[in-house]
Amino acid sequence: QLQACGGGLVQAGGCLRLSCTASGRIYWVYAMGWFRQTPGNEREFVAGSTWSGGNALYADSVKGRFTISSNLAENTVYLQMNNLKPEDTAVYHCAASKRSLGSQPIGYDYWGQGTEVTVSS
Repeated sequence: QLQACGGGLVQAGGCLRLSCTASGRIYWVYAMGWFRQTPGNEREFVAGSTWSGGNALYADSVKGRFTISSNLAENTVYLQMNNLKPEDTAVYHCAASKRSLGSQPIGYDYWGQGTEVTVSS
């Protein structure tokens, strides 16, 4: 089970940190990802990382502003979001993959519930 939290309302230029904690038997997790979705749109890849934190991927739209990290001891992956923009407004979902690190939703096997991020201008 994946539990995401940390969303909220922030002004443009502000920051938020999302966290996603995995509970239960997680030995099978190879990579974790963050996706976001706005009404009427498909789920969009934001960032992903191998569970060990050795490799990371970012969407071009967030490079240099967002950082994904993991804390293995706490079974938690974080998404630090700095210099937020109104276009970052979305529901953010975390996901876990058994097999690979990628940017496609189909590559992820388990999904947490979303946490809403709203960035005001």
